[in-house]
Amino acid sequence: MFVISIKSIELVYNIKQYGNMSTKKQIVFPRLAKLMEQIGENIKLPRKRRKLTTIQVAERAEIAAQRYISLKKVDTSVAFGAYLNVLRVLGLQDDVLQLAANDDLGRKLQDLELLT
Repeated sequence: MFVISIKSIELVYNIKQYGNMSTKKQIVFPRLAKLMEQIGENIKLPRKRRKLTTIQVAERAEIAAQRYISLKKVDTSVAFGAYLNVLRVLGLQDDVLQLAANDDLGRKLQDLELLT
């Protein structure tokens, strides 16, 4: 019985210690912050072209309006799935396939390896 209570205490301690890891914000360098701002702008403009409000997009993406506002800013706590849902609402979900598609450095490194 005593051992079980110790394990229970340890379990509670671990939940308190590690339970909020998903809400931890990442440190972003200034150059990457500018990229995130550009992504936010790239999401805002199609919304305006489609004459949709922030609330409409958030509801259709099934995210909170505040979360939608956060993804237009440099907020690293926004999950990638939220971005995907917003892009889906705007009909731009296939644009995600362009991420890391052009790997010039990787190809050059591979070519160098082939030459040696």
